[in-house]
Amino acid sequence: MDYRKSNAPVTTVTRDMLRLCNDTGNVYESLMVISKRANQISAEVKHDLEKKLSEFAFYNDNLEEVFENREQIEISRFYEKMPKPTLIAAQEYEEGKLYYRNPLKEKSNL
Repeated sequence: MDYRKSNAPVTTVTRDMLRLCNDTGNVYESLMVISKRANQISAEVKHDLEKKLSEFAFYNDNLEEVFENREQIEISRFYEKMPKPTLIAAQEYEEGKLYYRNPLKEKSNL
């Protein structure tokens, strides 16, 4: 899923914990699924941001010259205004867009 096109809220939302544990039967397991997905999203966002900002990198030893680039500022503002990775992951989980499995439960079912 493209995190830039997410319809996740930008602010914190109170969630019904009983509804979160419908799929797994355990609130903590649901939160682990969401947190692992949030870590994946965070790593992806960080990689994309570093790739875009690397175009503006200057490798000078001279500290007197400080360049203010409007494009760089706009890119940074865009990423700052995006929903946080935890909110995106929680939205994906609620919409049923996440695939997860628990190997311990699969072993006990065999």
